[in-house]
Amino acid sequence: MQKKILLLGSGELGKEFTIAAQRIGQYIVAVDNYENAPAMQVAHEYEVINMLDGNALDAIVAKHNPDLIIPEIEAIRTERFYDYEKSGIQVVPSAKAANFTMNRKSIRDLAAKDLGLKTANYRYATSAAELRSGVEAVGMPCVVKPLMSSSGKGQSTIKTVLDIEKAWNYAVEGSRGDVIEVIVEAFIKFESEITLLTVTQQNGPTLFCPPIGHRQERGDYMESWQPALVNEKQLYEAQDMAEKITEALGGAGLFGVEFFLAEDGVYFSELSPRPHDTGMVTLAGTQNFNEFELHLRAVLGLPIPEISLERAGASAVILAGENSDKPTYSGLAALANLTKTDFRIFGKPTSRPYRRMGVALAYDTPEVDIKSVVERAKSAASLIKVNP
Repeated sequence: MQKKILLLGSGELGKEFTIAAQRIGQYIVAVDNYENAPAMQVAHEYEVINMLDGNALDAIVAKHNPDLIIPEIEAIRTERFYDYEKSGIQVVPSAKAANFTMNRKSIRDLAAKDLGLKTANYRYATSAAELRSGVEAVGMPCVVKPLMSSSGKGQSTIKTVLDIEKAWNYAVEGSRGDVIEVIVEAFIKFESEITLLTVTQQNGPTLFCPPIGHRQERGDYMESWQPALVNEKQLYEAQDMAEKITEALGGAGLFGVEFFLAEDGVYFSELSPRPHDTGMVTLAGTQNFNEFELHLRAVLGLPIPEISLERAGASAVILAGENSDKPTYSGLAALANLTKTDFRIFGKPTSRPYRRMGVALAYDTPEVDIKSVVERAKSAASLIKVNP
C-alpha cells in the first residue's frame, strides 16, 4: 500500500513525519519555498515553490499526481484543495480542515459561532484604527495575532493604548500569506495551557493522547511536557470540544487542539490540522506511538487500537541567537552524556534570532514528578549552542 505523499511545508515537523513515513514504505515529495529544508533532506524528491502561488501549486500537483496532499504550514493557497479533493486526491485531514485552519478567522468563527465552544472575547481588524476599536471592545490587556502566522510570529500583548499601533505593525510584519488582518482577544487569566492531540480515524473512534502542558514566550513554545496535570472535569470538557470541532472539520489525521485552563472552565484557543510543535515531546517515547506515527497511520487508514502513556517526558527548544548562512552546533557530546535524555537537530540551513533549530528531550517513569523532567530537558537544551 505504498502511497505517494506530497508534503506541503518541509520544516522539522515535516521531517519527523517523513521519517515515520519512510519507515513503512511510503514515497514522499517534500515542498517548501527554500532549498535544503529539513524534510527535503530525508524525502525521495523535493520541489521549491511559493505555495501561495496557486498556479505553481497546481503545476506541482499535476506533475507528481500524488495520492495524498499533507499540508505542514499555513502559507498555502488552501482554497485549491477543494478541487484537488474533487479530483480524487486525499487532502489531509480534509480540504475543509486545511482551508479553515490556515486562517484564524475561519476556525475561530467555526468554534465560537457555529459550535458554541467557549473562547475568549474577540474582534477582527484590518487597520490600526479598527484594532483600536477592537481593543476597546475586548478590554486590556489583550492579545493580538495575525490571522495567518506560525510559531508566534506577529503576536503581542497590548497593555496600554500606546501599544496599539506598535502591535498592529508587528502583526503585519509577522503575517504569513497575503491576508492583512488580525484577531484581538481578551486576555484570559488562565492557570495553564494544554495541547490535546486528537486523532480522527477513517474507520474507528476519535482518540486522545494524554494532555501535553506547555510554556510560551513571544507566542512560541519553549517547553512542553506529558502528561500535564489536568483534573477529570477539565479533561472531559477539552475532549468534548476537541471531538466536536474535529468532527465539524472532517477527515482523518492528527489535530493539535490548544486550550486554556481557567478557574471558570476550559477555553478553546487554537487548532492545527497536523502534528503540533508541543507534541515533539512524544519523541521522548512518552506514548506507544509518537504524534507523527499517529498522523501517518490515521491518514493511511491503518487502525490505531489505543494510545497509551509509556513514560513521563519533556521537550525544551534549542534556539539560535544570531543570523547565519551556515550554522554549526557545539555541546552535543555534553548533552549525549546525560542519562534519560535525547535530542534532535533539525538541520535548518540558516539561522536567525529565536529560530527553533533543535529540541532537547528528557524522560522518566510515568510516576515521577513531571517538573523535574522539565528541568532536565531545559538543562540539556542549555548545553547546545548554535554558532554562526
